[in-house]
Amino acid sequence: MAEKGLALQLRLRARVDGWQALSLVVLLALLVGFILYPILRVLWVSLSDETGALTLIHFINFFRRSLFREALWNSLLCGVSVVFFGGLVGVPLAYFSVRYEFRAKVLFQTLATLPLVIPPFVGAVALQLILGRSGMVNLLLMRWFDFTIPFMEGLGGIVLVQTIHYFPFIMLNTAVSLSNIDASMEEAAQCMGCHGARLFRRVTLPLMLPGFVAGSLLTFIRVIDDLGTPLMLNYKNLLAPQAYLRITTIGMDDPDGYVLCVILIVLSLVSLFAARKYLSLSEYATLQRGAAVARPLRGMSRALVILFAVSVLAVSLLPHIGILLLSFSKIWSFFLLPTSYTLDNYAEILFRVPHFVRNTLLYTVLAAGLDVLLGAFIAFLLLRSRLWGTNLLDAIATLPLAIPGVVLAVGYLRVFHGWDFPGLSGSLTSSWLILVIAYTVRRLPYTVRASYAALQQVHLSLEESAQNLGADRLRTFFKVTLPLISGGLIAGGLIAFMTSCVELSSTIMLVPRIEMGPVSYGIYLYMQSALGRGAGAALGVVAILLVAIATYATHRIFGGRAGQAFRI
Repeated sequence: MAEKGLALQLRLRARVDGWQALSLVVLLALLVGFILYPILRVLWVSLSDETGALTLIHFINFFRRSLFREALWNSLLCGVSVVFFGGLVGVPLAYFSVRYEFRAKVLFQTLATLPLVIPPFVGAVALQLILGRSGMVNLLLMRWFDFTIPFMEGLGGIVLVQTIHYFPFIMLNTAVSLSNIDASMEEAAQCMGCHGARLFRRVTLPLMLPGFVAGSLLTFIRVIDDLGTPLMLNYKNLLAPQAYLRITTIGMDDPDGYVLCVILIVLSLVSLFAARKYLSLSEYATLQRGAAVARPLRGMSRALVILFAVSVLAVSLLPHIGILLLSFSKIWSFFLLPTSYTLDNYAEILFRVPHFVRNTLLYTVLAAGLDVLLGAFIAFLLLRSRLWGTNLLDAIATLPLAIPGVVLAVGYLRVFHGWDFPGLSGSLTSSWLILVIAYTVRRLPYTVRASYAALQQVHLSLEESAQNLGADRLRTFFKVTLPLISGGLIAGGLIAFMTSCVELSSTIMLVPRIEMGPVSYGIYLYMQSALGRGAGAALGVVAILLVAIATYATHRIFGGRAGQAFRI
């Protein structure tokens, strides 16, 4: 009887391993086809001449041109500056939200993430109306003190817009690390006489570094990938705008555009490698997780914390206020406030051209659903299987984190243009499916990391208990593992949905026709004309409301587990 049971277990294990191997092969084929191969094609064009021979002449010409050298330096300076100022804002907010208990805490967490749901280029337009040369603040300064401040001029204006938009990445990643710190380590330091700022500097700050570095890395990559903000502020001497202009004005065969794309990839990969190398130099593991208890705020500390939080949120929500006013305005130029108001902007986007909102819901829901499904399977294979190729699967699945949207779009146009996809009447690039694929690929690392982090917290003994009771591994995955990691999956799906709603870098190059465009593309089109900015702002308000409601519901239902979506 024992021999029959052992033989049954061996056959079951072989069947399960075969299922895992098949899943691994299918996932690798999908990721290679839609991630690795388009990137390799971009790399090949940048390294080949007209005859197809390998050459470095295109890269040599890149560094010979002062325009490209300046664009490279400006991109690096912009990325580092946004990380620095974002850290000054995000780290204190993360500490307050995790370590202190106060009324309206959920509302505070929701408002702090709202900058993520507004496209940075839309925020640039709104900030121009408030902080620009003829904006509200400068009009008041000129009236009262007879001088103005160039808030929105040049590279400084881009840094301001991007800092306001991206600091939540640093805040949320840091908050996740803070919530997982073992409270006994800080208590032990306090018993030895370490308190206040010294405790934070010597114990708390080193333990929360993984989250801070992850948020800083994500912020840096998003900054150098940002295409819409420089275009909207008419500052084109950065790598992403230069790559976009070379490809769209000169053509798909211009090698300089591909070299710029490769430089963007190299910057992202180098920063990713440097961050992981830095984190590998120390040990950050703790015996317990999430043991710290939030303390109530009282007295002067309460007043200072609330003052800081309200001040930061007031500045970070300026774009939202500007967009809301602009969405109801008929005319707003050279005045403190709009001179007349109207509802025609909302009638325009909801009744005359409703396809922008409809397309956004279709594309982003499909992309988020695919990301959740792929992320769950990939995380399971990474943690629960010993098959060869899982490291390669992890590397390719994480790669889109370091691939700017402009690069991915150029790769898709190079690979899929003219290719008749099965089931489609034309090529893949002439169908809206190309946008769903691009959104799925770009946001896949979020759901993979969220699922991986959630699955790490599921002890293997829980799955083994189900298998001992007769369930095979496949049934165990769906009945035991999947429900236990549902918080991470939904949080990962949420961040995929949120960021896809405001994706522009790849959208602007991949939209086949105007009627297939999502909200972000519609906003960009409307913002090109002063007469259409009201309708563009109305689209921005719709996007903000959709994602804000989803964010608030996630915080209410899943609490701290929602933060897993922002871990990388």
